Amino acid sequence: MLEPNQSDGLPPIPGKRYFTIGEVSQLCEVKPHVLRYWEQEFPQLKPVKRRGNRRYYQRQDVIIIRQIRGLLYDQGFTIGGARQRLTGDDAKQDQTQFRLLVKQMIVELEDVLKVLKS
Repeated sequence: MLEPNQSDGLPPIPGKRYFTIGEVSQLCEVKPHVLRYWEQEFPQLKPVKRRGNRRYYQRQDVIIIRQIRGLLYDQGFTIGGARQRLTGDDAKQDQTQFRLLVKQMIVELEDVLKVLKS
């Protein structure tokens, strides 16, 4: 599975609670219309919708999008294959997402530590 800070060139996920579709598009290097399409294809993607049907993604959504991107673009899965892979073993997926969140937090805390030391 894709990790947030692998050498895939994706930027680190900032320490925000919500992200707009434009921000997620940049963080995951996927166009907004692709993100909207993936919402229909992957039940795990459920951004919060507010004023005027605007989408607000949470950190977990960004990680899932990066996993989907990795499966489709890097590993060559079809949409159906990627969907099966993500929904296959929920316990295993939860554990993987937990690990990804912990690794991302470590990176962010190391960045904070660098700022505090300087």
